[in-house]
Amino acid sequence: MIRDKETIKKDIVDQLYWDHRVDASDVKVDVDDDKVTLYGTVPSYFARNAAYIDAYAIYGVTKVVNNLKVQYPPVLKVPSDSDIESNIRNLLLWNESVDSTNINVSVKAGNITLKGTVDAYWKKLTAETVAGRASGVKDIKNELAVVPTDNIVDKAIAKDIVNAIDRHYSLDPEDIDVKVSSGKVTLSGTVENWYDYRSAMDIVDFTTGVIDINDQLVITPE
Repeated sequence: MIRDKETIKKDIVDQLYWDHRVDASDVKVDVDDDKVTLYGTVPSYFARNAAYIDAYAIYGVTKVVNNLKVQYPPVLKVPSDSDIESNIRNLLLWNESVDSTNINVSVKAGNITLKGTVDAYWKKLTAETVAGRASGVKDIKNELAVVPTDNIVDKAIAKDIVNAIDRHYSLDPEDIDVKVSSGKVTLSGTVENWYDYRSAMDIVDFTTGVIDINDQLVITPE
C-alpha cells in the first residue's frame, strides 16, 4: 500500500506529540516520498533519539534523517564540560556490560567524542547509549575501535549471522545478503519495516567477531 506524504507526515507528527519522552513543539517534519527529515530542536539527547525511532515506526517510512538539535531548557542548569565528562566516566564505570578501562571521553560544548577500544561491536553501541544518558550531552561521535579478544574467521561470523536470521520468526535469509571481510559485515537486501530492520541489525550487533557494519539494507513496505 502506497501512502501519500501528507498522511505519513500527519502520522509522524501525531506520534511525536503522543510520545511523552519527546517535546515536539519545536520539531519540524519534512517528507519526500517515503524519506523523512526531522529538524528543529528537542530538550535532550534522549528525546532526539526517541524522535528518530518514532518517525521510523510509521508505516511507509523507509529512511529517516535526524537533523534535530539538542537545546536544553533555559531553566535547566546545564553541567560544564568537565562535569559532563566526569559524569560519563562514572556512568561507564558503573555499567557492568562494558569495561571502560580503554575508553577515552572528551567533551567540547556538550559534544562528546568516544575514543579507545572495546572487544565487541555491541559494547561500542552500549558505551554510546550510556554516554547519552548524561545531562548536558548535545551530540556523540563514537570513534571506538572494536578489537575482539578471539580471532574469528569471516566465514564463521557470516554463518552465525545467517543462522540467527534464519531462526528469527519475521526475517527471511533469502531477502538479506551477508558478506564479511576482516570482521566488517555488509548487510544488503530488503526488509518490510523498521522492526525487521532493527532485528537484522541487532543480530549483527550481537554477533561475536564483528568489528564494523556497512548497512545497505533497504526498507520496502508491502
